[in-house]
Amino acid sequence: MTARNVFKIKQDICDIGRRIYARGFAAANDGNISFRLGENEVVCSPTMTCKGFLTPDDLCTVDMEGKQLSGKKKRSSEILLHLTIMKARPDVKSVVHCHPPHATAFAVAREAIPQCVLPEVEVFLGEVPITRYETPGSQKFADTVLPYVKNTNVMILANHGTVSYGESVERAYWWTEILDAYCRILMLARDLGRVNYFNEKETRELLELKAKWGWSDPRLMPEMKDCDICANDKFRQTWMEAGVSQRAFEPPPVMKAAARPPSVPAAGTPQQEELIRVITDRVLAALQK
Repeated sequence: MTARNVFKIKQDICDIGRRIYARGFAAANDGNISFRLGENEVVCSPTMTCKGFLTPDDLCTVDMEGKQLSGKKKRSSEILLHLTIMKARPDVKSVVHCHPPHATAFAVAREAIPQCVLPEVEVFLGEVPITRYETPGSQKFADTVLPYVKNTNVMILANHGTVSYGESVERAYWWTEILDAYCRILMLARDLGRVNYFNEKETRELLELKAKWGWSDPRLMPEMKDCDICANDKFRQTWMEAGVSQRAFEPPPVMKAAARPPSVPAAGTPQQEELIRVITDRVLAALQK
């Protein structure tokens, strides 16, 4: 790669740093950005430096094991996260990690991101996983992305923030911006009283459009039906380990009905209230003994 191209990439990193800072996605010295220059060289933002005021001279380079090769400032403390993603996804050139407030709120609550709500999200993001929590900066933390890295371009890091990646710095940042805007819309819609979901036909039309543009989605399989297609099933098997659930945003009504055992009354009905009363009386009686 020519020196001119490297300088252009450094400028791109600084530009995305300013955009991250301007949008409130990185307070003080939060966040980090990287780009893979070659087989064993990655340029990245330094630690303890505000991303809103980066200059090309601030950036440093590391090898694929995280050893610093050049730069006046010390490399990002979380570069192992970037390198782990690049090793697992050779097509990835750039990684962006930051703390967008609305998506990070989902990270703190460990609330599963609903599907089948916004067309752009269905086409560009698909299902967004939440990783299990580990102390940031270590290889153990970096490895939390491995169960998901090949099946998505953006993740929520439990109690931490987001990480997204792509073939350019701009594209890597896009996924984070789309995700945070979506999380904000979800919160506003819930405050208004409800979230309306697409039905199966509407969702399939979007997924077919996605396939037409060259992006695959497992929900396009013929056996996937209405209650499966919006069920956040792609990463559901990892929810227990990561402490993820659906509390603030209930799944679509058809999925709720399909998932509820026939013997369990629906929430808020007189039958459920009577069941709760009977159970409470029995527990109190047992405690008195």
